[in-house]
Amino acid sequence: MRKPVMAGNWKMNCDSDEARELADGVVAVAGQVEAADVIVCPTAVALTTVAASVKNSKVAMGAQNLFWEADGAYTGEVSAQMLLSAGCEYVLCGHSERRGRFGTLDEADADDLAAVFGDTDATVNRKARAALAAGLKPVICCGELLAERQAGNTDEVVVAQIKAALCCISAEDCANVIFAYEPVWAIGTGEVCDGDEANRVCGLIRATIAGVLGDQVAEDMRVLYGGSVKPDNVEGLMAMEHIDGGLVGGASLKADSFGDLVKAAEASAAG
Repeated sequence: MRKPVMAGNWKMNCDSDEARELADGVVAVAGQVEAADVIVCPTAVALTTVAASVKNSKVAMGAQNLFWEADGAYTGEVSAQMLLSAGCEYVLCGHSERRGRFGTLDEADADDLAAVFGDTDATVNRKARAALAAGLKPVICCGELLAERQAGNTDEVVVAQIKAALCCISAEDCANVIFAYEPVWAIGTGEVCDGDEANRVCGLIRATIAGVLGDQVAEDMRVLYGGSVKPDNVEGLMAMEHIDGGLVGGASLKADSFGDLVKAAEASAAG
């Protein structure tokens, strides 16, 4: 049975003092959980602060992004080795808020910053490979835009993203990879993909992995759902066959609500 995962993406929230307080709260409610993996992903400036708070607990820390080079003239970027030295075990790769899906900023809606950061399928793959090479565990994100869903292209988009993400990644490496399905239209909007549909797409992700690397790799792969996951909808999502946990935004910014999500993940492990 795949071990459930509940990962909190704090996005651009919490200065160092606030991050310490939140991390301490998460440790208090979930620091000794055995039945599920618990991950918190603070901003880069709070990594060492959070690392101190989660030390000696079962809560693992992840980063929100990385660059694929080890060092060099890349102003503003952070390498995999730097994240490891700060205490990270995981790193998000290709979150929808970083994927450039529009070509230019002028083509994007004013509030759609994905075009600013410009991750592509190719750069997401490079980041995931750099993470694995350094000993980090990538959480690789995928998902369609609202326009792509409305056009009936969800499956085509997701399959292409998964195949590109797995380029040059071995079956052995996949033991340290997690995928997260994040329909872009459901992130931070309060909208949630219907549980049955989220499960179908997560199953599609698993089938695509099977086609690339075999049935056993696909069966072992943990696939999360991300997109307005909250305490009032998490149980239904966790009951689905192909959903192994959540990549959580807003609900991870309060320790009590995140604790409720972790409890749901624990309960799903108990059957």
